[in-house]
Amino acid sequence: MTTSVLIVDHGLCNLDSIGRALTECGARVAVSTDPKDIAGAGRLVLPGVGNFARGMANLHGRGLAAALHEGLARHPRPLLGVCLGLQLLAEWGEEGGGTPGLGLIPGRVERLAPRPGERLPHIGWNQVHPQRDHPLFRGIADGADVYFVHSFALRCPEENRLAEADYAGGFTAAADDGLVCGVQFHPEKSQHVGFTLIRNFLAM
Repeated sequence: MTTSVLIVDHGLCNLDSIGRALTECGARVAVSTDPKDIAGAGRLVLPGVGNFARGMANLHGRGLAAALHEGLARHPRPLLGVCLGLQLLAEWGEEGGGTPGLGLIPGRVERLAPRPGERLPHIGWNQVHPQRDHPLFRGIADGADVYFVHSFALRCPEENRLAEADYAGGFTAAADDGLVCGVQFHPEKSQHVGFTLIRNFLAM
């Protein structure tokens, strides 16, 4: 059976890449800016590239923030946040002067503190280290390489941390709260490992 996925378009999204990856992994993909479409979606993907404060402003301005809260409360279903999409799931983000997030995963999004020899933004391949068993990381080995592009990262409670990466002293590479989960890296750009994660999400 083909899995239906709605990509939530808040205006700061690389829709083509994530859409193609989901389709290649077997999903039937729709993209929408209409909050009414969230209620009937089987699975949700919240992508994003850019600024936390602007992303939240767009979600509120389009009525998508309220629709996500209402839709998930009425009908819990898998949601995957990608890069900025993961950050927007948090309770608060400091980028743009400090802004409340969606509050779907506990934690705050803060600027990375690079060590000597490290740069921001953090761009490129880095190892990811799963912290506990989770369907999203089934078949993905500890130390697998994935692709990152970001300067901020989620700080969340240990029980919500799915995976870590070592850059800038270590940061949350993936997190969850029930069926809501997210990854700081780009699975659509992470070749075999990323596509394994996408297939895992479709199977959740």
